[in-house]
Amino acid sequence: MSNRSNKAKCKFLPYIASMGTNVDAFLCDLARSLRRRADRMAAQVVESKRIHTPTIWEYDDLAALAALEVHEHVALMLDVLESGRGVADATVPPTAVEFARRVAERGIPISELLRTYRVAHAGALQTALEEVARLTRDAELRTAAGVALVQLTFDYVDRASEQVVAVYQEARDRRLQRRLLVINEASRRIGGTLDAVRTARELAEVGADQLADLVTVDLLDSALQEQIHAHPEPEAFVLHRVARKSSSGGRPDPPAVGTVYRLPDGSEPACAMAQGRPVRYAMTSSDLPEWAARPFADSNDTGTSRIRSILLAPLWAHDGPLGLAQFVRHQTHAPFDDDDLLLAQEIASRAAVHIDNARQFARERSTALTLQHSLLPRRVPQHSAVETAVRYLPCEARAEVGGDWYDVIPLSGGRVALVVGDVVGRGLRASATMGRLRTAVRTLADIDLMPDELLTHLDDVVIRLQKEEEQGADETSATCLYAVYDPVSRVCSMASAGHLVPAVVTPAGVSDGLAVSRRAHFPELRVGPPLGLGGLPFEMSQFQLPEGSLLALYTDGLIESRTRDVDTGLDLLRHVLEEASTELEDTCDQLLSELRPVGSPDDVALLVARTRVLDADHVLTLDLPSDPEIVAQARACAVGQLTSWGLVEMAFATELIVSELVTNAIRYGRPPIQLRLILESTLIVEVSDSSSTAPHLRRARVFDEGGRGLLLVAKIAGHWGTRHTREGKVIWAETSLLTGDRSAEAAAVRA
Repeated sequence: MSNRSNKAKCKFLPYIASMGTNVDAFLCDLARSLRRRADRMAAQVVESKRIHTPTIWEYDDLAALAALEVHEHVALMLDVLESGRGVADATVPPTAVEFARRVAERGIPISELLRTYRVAHAGALQTALEEVARLTRDAELRTAAGVALVQLTFDYVDRASEQVVAVYQEARDRRLQRRLLVINEASRRIGGTLDAVRTARELAEVGADQLADLVTVDLLDSALQEQIHAHPEPEAFVLHRVARKSSSGGRPDPPAVGTVYRLPDGSEPACAMAQGRPVRYAMTSSDLPEWAARPFADSNDTGTSRIRSILLAPLWAHDGPLGLAQFVRHQTHAPFDDDDLLLAQEIASRAAVHIDNARQFARERSTALTLQHSLLPRRVPQHSAVETAVRYLPCEARAEVGGDWYDVIPLSGGRVALVVGDVVGRGLRASATMGRLRTAVRTLADIDLMPDELLTHLDDVVIRLQKEEEQGADETSATCLYAVYDPVSRVCSMASAGHLVPAVVTPAGVSDGLAVSRRAHFPELRVGPPLGLGGLPFEMSQFQLPEGSLLALYTDGLIESRTRDVDTGLDLLRHVLEEASTELEDTCDQLLSELRPVGSPDDVALLVARTRVLDADHVLTLDLPSDPEIVAQARACAVGQLTSWGLVEMAFATELIVSELVTNAIRYGRPPIQLRLILESTLIVEVSDSSSTAPHLRRARVFDEGGRGLLLVAKIAGHWGTRHTREGKVIWAETSLLTGDRSAEAAAVRA
C-alpha cells in the first residue's frame, strides 16, 4: 500500500504543492461535512465488511467489536483530515486493538483481519471521494483533494495495519504458548494410573480447567469390561457416563455419573463416534437437540438454556472407538473455534491412548491372574501330618501379576512336602514359568528326592528353560524353599534356593518344670543361590519340631516394602506370629493385615502349617538281621500288629507285601535292615537297608524262579516306590484302608 501511495504522491506532488493551502482548507471542510453523516458512512462500511468477511460475523463478540471499530476509525480519520496533522503519530483506537486480539484468539487467519481493513478502506474512500465531488466543481481542486485523500487514507491503513498485526501476532503467540502449556498439563495430569475410569476423570478435570465450562466423558462397554471388539456399528454405541466435571469447581451430582444411555442413530455424537473425528457446534436455545442436553441430564444444573457451543471429541485407539468426550460452553461467551477443536482432539487422543493401555493391561492382567490361579492348587489337600492354611494375593497396585506359588505335596511314609517359590518377573510369562516349575517340583517330589537334591535338579530345569528363551528376553530366574516333614520322627528337612527362611513357632508348654510361652524364630538354614545360576551347591538343614509347631512359608511381598527393610519386616513377622490366633485361617489374615504394605507392588504367597505327630501306637518298627529265616518272624509280627489294630482282613495282603520286601532287602541289600508299619489314613509298609541300588519291575519268563515279587506288590498295593536317604534307600508300599477285599485279591494273585 505504501509503495502505491508514494508513487501517487510523487506523480501529483508538484500539482498539490501549487494548490497550496486551498487543498488543506478544502479537506478541513470535507471532514466537517462528512462528520454530519459519519454514522451513515460507518454503517455502509460495516455492511460491506459483513458481506466480504463473513467469518468475522460468525462470532457475536467480534461482530459487535467490528461495528464499533469502524465508527472509531471513521471518527479518527475525520479528526486527522480536520486538523491536517497527518497520520504519523496516529494511534489506532483501543477497540481495534481488542478486535485484533480476539481475532487471533479465535484462530482466524491474519489474512481475514487484513481483509477487513481493505474492505473498510475502500468503502470509506469511496464515500469521501463522492463527498469531494459534491462539495466542489473545481476540477483542479477536486483532483488535488482526491490525491491528498488517497495518500492520507493509505497512510492511515498502513499505520493501523502495522499496529493491529503486532497485536495479532502477540496474541497468537500467547495462544500457541497456552496451547502448549495445556498439552503439557494434560500430559502431566492424564494417564498417571492404569485405570480407565480414573483416566476419564482426569480428562474431564483438565478440560474443565482449561477449555470448557462443563466436560463429560462416556465410555463404551469394551473400554470398561477389558474386552477388545471390532469397530461397533453406530446403533451399538451404548455409553456409560464415568466422569462429569464443571469449571465452577463443584462436585458432580451423583446421578450424573453412572448413567447408561444409547446414542440415537444418525445423531451428531453417533456420527462423530463412527468417523472418529471431532466436531463443534454453535447452539441456540431454540434449536437445542436432545443429545446436546444430555451432559446436564439428571443434574441440578440449569445451563441447558444457556448452551452456546458444544465440542464432541471421540476417544479412539487402534482404529476403534472407546468413548466420547463432550466439551460444553454455557457460561463463556466465545464459542469453540478451530484451535479449540485441535486442542480438544489432542488431549482426548492422549486420554484415549491411556484408556486403551489400561484396557489392554487389565485384559492381560486378568488373563495372567486366571492362569496364576489355575496353576495354583484349587484346594490344599488334607493331610494327617500337618494342618494347613494358604493365601495367594496379587499385587494391590495395578501392576502385572507375578510368579509366586505355594504347594502341599503328600509323600511316602506319611510325610508331607511344603513348597513356596517366586519367579522373577511379571505378567503371563512369569505365571507360565511358575506353572512349569510347580509341575517340575511335583515330579521331582514324586521320586522322593532329598530337599537339596530336588533343588539341584530344579536348578537344571531352570537352566534348560533359559536356553529355550528367545534372544533378548529377560533371563528366567526363581527362588524356592522346599521342606519335608515326617510326622513319625518329627524331623523337618529343608533347603532354600535364594528364598527367605521360614518362621517356626514352637507351642507354649512346660520345659524342665518351667512354663514356656510361644516363641517364633528363624531356624539355622544356609540359603543357596537362586535357581538358574548352576554349578553351586544347596545345603539341607534338619531339626525336630514339637507337636503343634507352626511353619510359616512366604514370599518377599509379605515383608518387603518401600518404607521398611527386610530385617524390620522379619521382626514384625515374628511378633505377629507369637501373638496370632490359634486358628490358622485367622493367622493368615492377621499376617496379611499387619505386614502387607498398602498398595503393595508385589504378589504374596503364604503357607502356614501346624505339625502333627503320629501316635507311637500307630507305628511298628523292627530291626531285622540279614538272615532269610527272619522273614517268617517279620510276617508274624506284621500280622500280630494288624490284629491289634483291628485290620485282620488286611493280614493276608500285608503278609505277602512284607514277605516280598524283606526278602528282597536281605537278598539284594545291605544291613542294617528295618521294617516299619505305619497306620494313618492308609497302611504303609516300609523296608529300609543301606544299599543305594533301587529295585525295578521286570517281566519274568515262564521258567524263571524269581523276578515276580515287586510285580505282586504292585498288584496288591495301591502305590509303591523307592526313596533314597543319606544312609541308603527305603522301599515302601501303601494300601488303602477303604478296600476290604485286598486279601482276596492277594489270594487270587498267588493262585
